[in-house]
Amino acid sequence: MRRFVIVGHKAHSTADFKLDDLAGGAGRLDVLLRCVNSAFFLSHNIRTDAEVYLVLLGPEAPPRTVRFLGSEVRYLNPDERSTGALVRNALLKGGKGLIKSSPGVYVSDQSFHDVLQELAPKGQIVYLRENGVAIRDKELQKDVTFVLSDHKDLTPEEEAELESMTKDVVSLGPISYHADHCITIVNHEMDTRTF
Repeated sequence: MRRFVIVGHKAHSTADFKLDDLAGGAGRLDVLLRCVNSAFFLSHNIRTDAEVYLVLLGPEAPPRTVRFLGSEVRYLNPDERSTGALVRNALLKGGKGLIKSSPGVYVSDQSFHDVLQELAPKGQIVYLRENGVAIRDKELQKDVTFVLSDHKDLTPEEEAELESMTKDVVSLGPISYHADHCITIVNHEMDTRTF
């Protein structure tokens, strides 16, 4: 299983946004939606061995985490608007605890800390950062979680939290890529490895 945790620092944690304004009115939720699509979509299929956790820290009720499970997900289409509708629907149904909003989509009030605590026992956690070990030189487990941020870096507090869970800092190259492109590169790297 490969998992991706993406922190959305300004992405709205309530459903108070319009699907026509995912970049501005939803706090750059568009960045996270592209990450979902990069994690799951193949040419004519969906990856069933992938999961995505979107940690939403923007207004009005942070934190909220929307989780997509490739083995269960339905109604996921390769466009930001329909993926945004799945997130908005999840946020409309969200409250305390874990709630299934549609097949393969869950919402909870988990924080970044809570998500890391849940995933730590499940396998390797890898922090994607420009100044890490080159991914081609890093031994990766088949069951692995990759953590990255939206268009902003992790805060010092988030970085400290993550580094308390893992020493695996991996680089995709010396320059910054868009978060969704990072996921595509990671998927390619994982696809070419034999476990």
